[in-house]
Amino acid sequence: MKYMDSVGIDLRDNWRFHLGDIEEAWFKGFDDSGWEEVILPHDWSVSLPFSETYSSGTGYLAGGIGWYRVRFSLPEEYRGKKIRLLFDGVYKNSQVWCNSYYLGKRPNGYVPFDYDISEKVCFGEMDNEVSVKVTHTDIADSRWFTGSGMTRKVTVLVEEAVHPAPCGIFFSTLYGDDGKTAQVEISHDLVNEGTDKAEVSLVSRLCDEKGKQVLEVTAGAQFTPGERKTISLNGCVNRPRLWSPENPALYSLTTCLSVNGGTAYEVFSEKVGIRTFRFDADKGFFLNGENRKIKGVCVHHDAGCLGAAVTREVWERRLEALKEMGCNAIRTSHNPHMPELYGLCDEMGFLMMDEAFDEWENPKNKWSTGHNVYPPRHQGYFEDFPEWHEKDLAAMVLRDRNHPSVIMWSIGNEIDYPNDPYCHPLFGEMTGNNDANKPSAERMYHPDKPNMERLAPIAQELSAIVKRYDSTRPVTLAAAFPELSSRLHYFDALDVVGYNYKEHLYEEDHRRFPDLPFLGSENGHSYAAWKAVTDHDYISGQFLWTGIDYLGEAHGWPVHGSSAGLLTLAGFPKARYYQRQSYWADRPVLHLAAVLYEGSREEWLPVTESWNYKEGDRVLVRLFTNQPEAELFLNGRSLGRKKGLSDEGCMDWITTFEPGILSASAGELSSGQGKGCVSCSLETTGEACMLLLSDWKACGGNAGEDKKDVPPYHQVKILAADAEGRHVADASLPVTIEVTGPGVLLGLENGDLADNTPYSSPSRKTKEGRLLAYIRRTGPGVLTVTAKAEGLPASPLTLEENR
Repeated sequence: MKYMDSVGIDLRDNWRFHLGDIEEAWFKGFDDSGWEEVILPHDWSVSLPFSETYSSGTGYLAGGIGWYRVRFSLPEEYRGKKIRLLFDGVYKNSQVWCNSYYLGKRPNGYVPFDYDISEKVCFGEMDNEVSVKVTHTDIADSRWFTGSGMTRKVTVLVEEAVHPAPCGIFFSTLYGDDGKTAQVEISHDLVNEGTDKAEVSLVSRLCDEKGKQVLEVTAGAQFTPGERKTISLNGCVNRPRLWSPENPALYSLTTCLSVNGGTAYEVFSEKVGIRTFRFDADKGFFLNGENRKIKGVCVHHDAGCLGAAVTREVWERRLEALKEMGCNAIRTSHNPHMPELYGLCDEMGFLMMDEAFDEWENPKNKWSTGHNVYPPRHQGYFEDFPEWHEKDLAAMVLRDRNHPSVIMWSIGNEIDYPNDPYCHPLFGEMTGNNDANKPSAERMYHPDKPNMERLAPIAQELSAIVKRYDSTRPVTLAAAFPELSSRLHYFDALDVVGYNYKEHLYEEDHRRFPDLPFLGSENGHSYAAWKAVTDHDYISGQFLWTGIDYLGEAHGWPVHGSSAGLLTLAGFPKARYYQRQSYWADRPVLHLAAVLYEGSREEWLPVTESWNYKEGDRVLVRLFTNQPEAELFLNGRSLGRKKGLSDEGCMDWITTFEPGILSASAGELSSGQGKGCVSCSLETTGEACMLLLSDWKACGGNAGEDKKDVPPYHQVKILAADAEGRHVADASLPVTIEVTGPGVLLGLENGDLADNTPYSSPSRKTKEGRLLAYIRRTGPGVLTVTAKAEGLPASPLTLEENR
């Protein structure tokens, strides 16, 4: 018998899409020639106009029902093999047919799922057809933008009859803090789906980045037809390169099988990492034996004009910016994200909190007419939780457990939010983090509402599910109202406790739970919140809300998203990005920003990198630095020195505006030698008279490998500039983008959350003088991107093929 390596067939291209329900579209013979041609990932919601009639929670964009269809062929040599259809995620309520045979449904839009189509496919010259119906009519089903459609890729997997169960190979590090040796374990969950007995020989090999083999483990086992068993093998790696954010070293793990003495065939190949970590109740987080703080951000899964149809390149650019800021961790709020994000975190060096659910068996408030604007709506995942929670949670853990970046499994976010809907007679009145506009009746205990005591047994059940598939990582959750839930055994199921915005409880609750590690699972951007981490050894770190602006959770029309991020929807750094950089980066940081002074010096003031004001204006100048001392100059004239940071985590000056150059120097200035001195400046610019275009390029390193199977995408920055080529940070110019050659414009994003220009439009204003264009290549050769604005010369950018 001839054996072959496992084969994955990419089904991203050549899909046909129709928005609206067509009852006969499941039928293989259905004529879809008039349908739109699309490439995965695809999100139809962002192709539709914003409208106030839709839900503010999900960004004022429509859902509906959509159909997708694709054709593919399989060679005759695949006959008799096991063939599965793998979906990375479809939002939501997907129903799938193959060659007119109904395969099943999956309500959850964020988890991977698969179907065995071995007995339903054709071989040779006959085409196979897959039809997918997506139902997203309940658009108030989330507190943030979800997207609609086949938002992640699809693969056909061809395997031999003896093969690993789905996600059945599990690599873990048992110990190895000293860096001299590391004990690792490779667990193989194998199944014989053939009709004969199988004498199986197994070999797994671990190779370093240069291809040198560092470990080989082997085993043999007999399988009866239909039998499934797990074979766990241990081995020792000498002088391992330990994975860390600073050195994200990866190894290649491959597994091959031989059946009844036949030729060996490869069944698994994946990048893995060797590292150890632990959470200590008194000392915090340790990675590879080293104590460190988690400097994390929460992220949602959308990318502005792309919606939920995000590509690897988009995340790579965003992560590059977060890395530059000093960030070392990502929380996937509040659902599993696309698998490419996890691979990038492995390669670029980010720790991860992988999160499963935002609600369990009861609905949360879903805002549809503005954030915290009553009355809410109550659609959402709770409808499917009783039947699907175990499968959905297992799907996340099984998919992601080989990623060295993942260090925690979160089973829920703010499930214990007070009176939303859980309450308890211990508290007659309860107020949550975002309850400023909550009616008084909604704050009060009501005996007919769900009792919060119910959460403890659900947490126990979810924790047990996680540990069934991975006992090497701690289980956590993000608690919203620990004042009550911590008294009702909510924490009993946890290995690490996450608090959302409850820094004032750290000391008291560390005393109450001396054996439990704590961290900030969701935190504000304030200097005080970060000091609560650095001042307490037992707090492992924090995850800021959020790293990047996101669609949905909007405060009200016309705003269609949340401005909580350090990066805009276009991925451009805000001024407060540099404030966080001054806290987190391990190199000298100095950055200037300013805002018109109106009597307030609050930390949250919307400062910008502009020195364009009116003569005589009073201006608050804000300097972000990690240096001990700084001096500010205006046109060479000193405005004074300052030492140390204010309670707002910065240095402030108030001055009268005059055009010219605002500059600062920082370091050990008092030494008289300017030791370690760094400088920065802002300049008054002229009117915008040109557009400067540039294509983003990855910085290098591991990120960017293994991309030959990914359609190339360009991310083109458009910058408004004056006659001297300086960025005009207050320019708001309507810009139109034209693409000629083998490429197509996917969308324009300026980061302006109140700009409701349809995302399908080729025109959009700059915000703070910046705009981003996403371009997808459609073939080889040179393409040209041209930016046009009224009264300005056209600005072309030639893009060479980037394969």
